[in-house]
Amino acid sequence: MSRDARWKTLLELLVERGRLDVEEAAAELAVSAATIRRDFDQLAGQQMLVRTRGGAVVHGVSYELPLRYKTARRASEKERIGRAVAELVAPGEAVGLTGGTTTTEVARALAVRPDLAAGTPALTVVTNALNIANELAVRPQFKIVVTGGVARAQSYELIGPLADGVLGQVTIDVAVLGVVAFDVAHGAAAHDEAEAAINRLLCERAERVVVAADSTKLGRRAFARICAAESVDTLVTDAAVDADTVRRFEEAGIAVVAV
Repeated sequence: MSRDARWKTLLELLVERGRLDVEEAAAELAVSAATIRRDFDQLAGQQMLVRTRGGAVVHGVSYELPLRYKTARRASEKERIGRAVAELVAPGEAVGLTGGTTTTEVARALAVRPDLAAGTPALTVVTNALNIANELAVRPQFKIVVTGGVARAQSYELIGPLADGVLGQVTIDVAVLGVVAFDVAHGAAAHDEAEAAINRLLCERAERVVVAADSTKLGRRAFARICAAESVDTLVTDAAVDADTVRRFEEAGIAVVAV
């Protein structure tokens, strides 16, 4: 296992458990304790975790794994979700994409759709996610509109009042939300309030709203609300979603696509 892969796995385990012991981590990753100690020391030097005697704990009380350290966990589910969401977009439409690993898969699926290979433009993409804009900017048939704002390192998203000027002047056919939580009672949510505010504005400028979220995000709530459940038209998730969860969303008037 490469150092980068180890670091990603260690950080994900920390997010899940809150703390890790050196010996425990070494056993799970099948490497030596000395290797884990070096990894912990180097990650602590980057302020990605806090070193403790015999292990490490997450950095701070509220911890969100930066996008660049997220592994391909549930990658196949996210790829399927991305393709399914992309199929909901018609040629020539204006699409709003928030940041996140699942919406990045939506962008990649749109980029390879044969019917979007040409057009003037084939698609207009409005996004506050720097990584998504970077991936799609090489597609000359796509018109890419990037909001202003201050870059948030955890998600590569531009946030803050500078984005309001752009989003306040555009109309979007469909907004695709990447979320950390989506619940019938509590709505769609993010960890960060500034990120949620930009995503909320994107929803308000859209004719229809699609939440792209794997099943582990459903029935959960998070700190910063993006929008109420009734503002969402379609939920695209993976086939592991349970029937009761689907029923609750459908009773709330949300079309559910499980792939």
